[in-house]
Amino acid sequence: MNPENTPIIDTLTGSFLISTFRMPDPRFSEQVLYICAHSHEGVMAVAINKPNYFLSLDEILRSVNLPVPEIKLPSIYHGGPVEPTMASILFSSDYQAEQQLVISDTVSLSREVRLLEDIARGQGPEKFLFLLGYAGWGPGQLEQELMSEGWLVVPADDTLIFDVPDEEKWQRAALLYGIDIATYEDVVGNA
Repeated sequence: MNPENTPIIDTLTGSFLISTFRMPDPRFSEQVLYICAHSHEGVMAVAINKPNYFLSLDEILRSVNLPVPEIKLPSIYHGGPVEPTMASILFSSDYQAEQQLVISDTVSLSREVRLLEDIARGQGPEKFLFLLGYAGWGPGQLEQELMSEGWLVVPADDTLIFDVPDEEKWQRAALLYGIDIATYEDVVGNA
């Protein structure tokens, strides 16, 4: 498909991508991605349910000589396979960064160092996820994957991003919208 002929769809920004059993890429098996940007230039999203058990936010704060707050810090997440060492923070809108990508009225994304410093001082956002890497698609690429039924697209829910246990996010994201992901393959296969 010629990128110039690709329809511009900006409505997916702020939505979830839920991988189905038809997902051909094993890196996205049982994943929930949050779409941060979608335009004629492509798509950028971050995985919100794939914690990194080998690295902690405490370790990251100590490595850059920042204090570790008394509160329990959230996990670090594998945001996606693109630039896996690039850090960013997905956070609630009670906090405003100087440089941020506003995704919705309630969620933004930033790579600003001051945000990490404020988290270390207990002055950061109420809710946040620390991410390494992201997922990206070129113009029209995600639209092609959607046609192969590897992904479901559903409206995002902030509670699911920040408050639901990681091991429950994939099934609960689908269930919030009436889809039992465990039987989705049977329904699609018989459609």
